[in-house]
Amino acid sequence: MAFKSKALENIGQVGSPSQALPTISNGTTATVIGLSIANTSAAPIYGTAKLNKADGSKGSLIKDGVIVPGGTLIVVGGDQKVVAEAGDTITCYSSAANSADIVCSYLLE
Repeated sequence: MAFKSKALENIGQVGSPSQALPTISNGTTATVIGLSIANTSAAPIYGTAKLNKADGSKGSLIKDGVIVPGGTLIVVGGDQKVVAEAGDTITCYSSAANSADIVCSYLLE
């Protein structure tokens, strides 16, 4: 087991989401223990995070969650965890360009 984290500044918008969780390799499982989207702009924004499964299915972890200026939206944390299997990813995007950063913490098994 290994704890890992990934941080990205200025995440993409709806047409070009940023990958918060690297693609999980074969024979590996990741447990996401924390995922946050921080508003770095001076205006409210909307943040979205999706779990993208290897089979092509997708599910929103949060869709258009409001994030106030200087605020952070905790998508995964506390009692909630997300399991990602081989080929899965998590992507995030913001409603405005250059307005949000993300941090994802996960455990590889």
